[in-house]
Amino acid sequence: MNNINSILKFHRLLSLPDPMHPMISIIKLEDIRFQSDPVLEKFSTDFYSISLKKEVKAKMKYGQNLYDFDKGVLSFTAPKQIQTLDLTDTDSENNGAGTGFALLFHPHFLGKHSVATNIKNYGFFSYSTNEALHLSEKEEKNILDIFLKIEQEYQHIDKHTQEIIVAQIDLLLSYCNRFYERQFITRKAANNDLLIKMENLLNDYFNDGERLKEGIPAVNHFASQLNLSPHYLSDMLRSLTGQSTQQHIQNKLIEKGKEFLSTTEFSVAEIAYQLGFQYPQSFNKLFKKKTEMSPLEFRRSFH
Repeated sequence: MNNINSILKFHRLLSLPDPMHPMISIIKLEDIRFQSDPVLEKFSTDFYSISLKKEVKAKMKYGQNLYDFDKGVLSFTAPKQIQTLDLTDTDSENNGAGTGFALLFHPHFLGKHSVATNIKNYGFFSYSTNEALHLSEKEEKNILDIFLKIEQEYQHIDKHTQEIIVAQIDLLLSYCNRFYERQFITRKAANNDLLIKMENLLNDYFNDGERLKEGIPAVNHFASQLNLSPHYLSDMLRSLTGQSTQQHIQNKLIEKGKEFLSTTEFSVAEIAYQLGFQYPQSFNKLFKKKTEMSPLEFRRSFH
């Protein structure tokens, strides 16, 4: 895999003029001319990107999933995330990039501003295909206005430039977070279907004795089964149930543990191993945390 360590190098790979600022750039997507460079076949970058894209012909993979660029789609990538580009269905006139704008900025540009810390907590930077943000025309205009203000600002660099641009990035991320949280509401029916699928996956896993011997399932396992990023899956479950994916897994562990304790003669240690715990103490600790009693106390309550 190839790492693109500067915005300058990325501009040149896309046949764009050199950026006016080394750590931040706004690019117009219709100006892009992809080169047949093996670097773009599978790559990561050292900078963030936020793009508003339409009519994209090139197929881009983000992680393991294809991005679906519909009307008014905001897409996000963070440093070191794997991307691939497939230009098979593009032509020389369009070249596959579509229309719209992309904001590129290096983490160091954010300096000591609070957004440098907060940006790591935004779930939309761990998106996959069907998690992109879909906007109304008014929302698109708000995003484009911020992009254009940033572009205008870095054309006249002085001691205030960085502070003003970082404030605009902070505002942009706040808007994106609003759209992100709204999407859980507008797509509630689809998310309820995902919740049902998640419950079925949990049941299948915990009813399969051989699978449990492999260990306690990780959040990544269920996210992969549902074709979602781990962060998005947890946010979706939390919006519907108030609990993260990890909490759902733990609840199923306790439910299965109670079943063993009340219907079998297995020792607590044997039950812990059957549930995938490496150490019985870990099962004891989790069980007491969730039920306010030890496994043995729970078992005694049935006799």
